Amino acid sequence: MASFFCSTKFFLLFILLSAVPVAFIIHLETSKPATHVYEYHSTGWLRECTKWDDVNRRFLVSFMGGGFGEVPVPEDYVPGTVLKEIPVVENVGLGKNSSLGFVVDRPRNRVVVAIADVIGNLYSAVAAYDLTTWERIFLTKLSGPEDGKAFSDDVAVDPEGNAYVTDAKGNKIWKVGVDGKFLYNINNPLFTPKEWYNNLVGLNGIVHHPNGYLLIIHTFSGNLYKIEIGKRDEVKLVKIIGGSLKFGDGLELLSPTKLVVAGNPSKLVESSDDWESGSVVAKFKGATHRLVTAATVKDGKVYLNHIFGFGYPKRKHVLVEADFSS
Repeated sequence: MASFFCSTKFFLLFILLSAVPVAFIIHLETSKPATHVYEYHSTGWLRECTKWDDVNRRFLVSFMGGGFGEVPVPEDYVPGTVLKEIPVVENVGLGKNSSLGFVVDRPRNRVVVAIADVIGNLYSAVAAYDLTTWERIFLTKLSGPEDGKAFSDDVAVDPEGNAYVTDAKGNKIWKVGVDGKFLYNINNPLFTPKEWYNNLVGLNGIVHHPNGYLLIIHTFSGNLYKIEIGKRDEVKLVKIIGGSLKFGDGLELLSPTKLVVAGNPSKLVESSDDWESGSVVAKFKGATHRLVTAATVKDGKVYLNHIFGFGYPKRKHVLVEADFSS
């Protein structure tokens, strides 16, 4: 058997098998997209989250290597034009930690971002940056090596400016005040499914609903939770029909009754009872080989962020419009 692995036949078989996925990726990259795509040249390979900043006509992008960028979209933008990413925040003082999910806090003219040690899960934090100057407003450490494994993944902000940060490793939510002061943890047995394998990646995407509660996706189980913010922070499991939300990543509200669950494929979920339950009404694949991780809404249309950029020496990333009409 060992001689086979050293043989010419094995070498040729390895080359053939390797060529299949490469050829498939090339086919996907060269095929004409079915929907509109924003392309932009980037300074890095990995981009975790993108949100549209309508006031300043730009996409904001978080870097897996740490930091932030902006992708301006001119008013005279012509479809097919490749845009350019401009770094605006260097990850000074944060070592090799990643900037991950974030939210645009418009009333306070800032972004609030989850920061984490993706590899070791030994550091988690949340930070806020001014949208005009990009000066850091606060940086709050949420956990360190002394606290065990944790992974701050995504963040939502309520009308008072409090931030809610999901822990994808420890299945809890950190609550941080408007000034960056840590307040308390939100814990609940519902956050931890009984199957160990469903907790490999736990609480992930989170949004604040205009009716005053949070919606959170649990990635590996597909559970969607509703948290009534208040003295007790009551947690409910949203009943989902019409399909599973397994491997859902980022969340984005398209309207109070429509929720986009970014993933592979991404899904549109609708609710008619204030998110006591929801129905999967449509799916969209996007550029699955680039791995969808987040969604944003621009001019009423959903655009999907893909973590991987391709190309050398210039990396190119894509934001693909998700068509949920079919």
